[in-house]
Amino acid sequence: MILIADGGSTKADWILLDSLGKVVLKTRTEGLNPAVFPGDLLKKRVEENKDFQFYKNKIEEVYFYGAGCGTKKPTALLKSILESFFIKATVVVKEDTYAATYAVTTKPGIVCILGTGSNSSYFDGKNIINGVPSLGYILMDEASGNYFGKRLIRDYYYKRMPKRYLKKFEDQFDVDPDVIKRNVYKENNPNTYLAHFAEFIFRNDRNAYSDKVLEKGINVFFKTRILTYPQIKNVPVHFVGSIAFFAKDIIEKVAKKYDVELGSIVRRPIDGLIEYHRRKINLEKI
Repeated sequence: MILIADGGSTKADWILLDSLGKVVLKTRTEGLNPAVFPGDLLKKRVEENKDFQFYKNKIEEVYFYGAGCGTKKPTALLKSILESFFIKATVVVKEDTYAATYAVTTKPGIVCILGTGSNSSYFDGKNIINGVPSLGYILMDEASGNYFGKRLIRDYYYKRMPKRYLKKFEDQFDVDPDVIKRNVYKENNPNTYLAHFAEFIFRNDRNAYSDKVLEKGINVFFKTRILTYPQIKNVPVHFVGSIAFFAKDIIEKVAKKYDVELGSIVRRPIDGLIEYHRRKINLEKI
């Protein structure tokens, strides 16, 4: 049996395939970003999933594709946790850019992630080449959920948000400054906490203000994470993630502005991952 995971900071989707590639189980855990969460919390989130208990000793391979798995130390941490839980399995942990790529293309292209965080990479048809390493939600993550969440909080406090949206924002979120500061500076998951404010843009009717916020952030992402690739004029650009999915119209507008060819825009890469691993299973049988 093969267990596949698409993991972010907010959640991780898991799919269990049998030896024929049939889906046996679909389940979900809370986010498992090893660059953000401590080891004991990661371990707890895996162990708390009741669906794993019946199958854990039957699983032979685990493939985890996740945010925060682009550098050695956090990747090794999560790998050791998964190996200690799925004791009979070979465990492979890769960055989420691999999941995004496998989900949208088998040909050369630039693949972008816009979810709780953001990232991009170039796929040459065989290898995934990262451009600029991601430094996370404080220093980077342009056009991500936490990027837009920070923008909305600032606009609310600086009164740059239209008046009729100020009240809506107050009704939907706890905007007490002490609550915000505690969650950002003292609690776990500050990037996920910030990202949930971005829901305001998509939970309410889109308008001139929200479109301006989205367009500015996506413009920055194009400039820093897409236009910097020398292959940009020769390959399509694909997007994966909830922010990308719901802001598709803005992405199309900005892509047209920069004369960039758009490829697929997919909300969740897990379905593409299933097909990728099914192909691997079939090839191994040949």
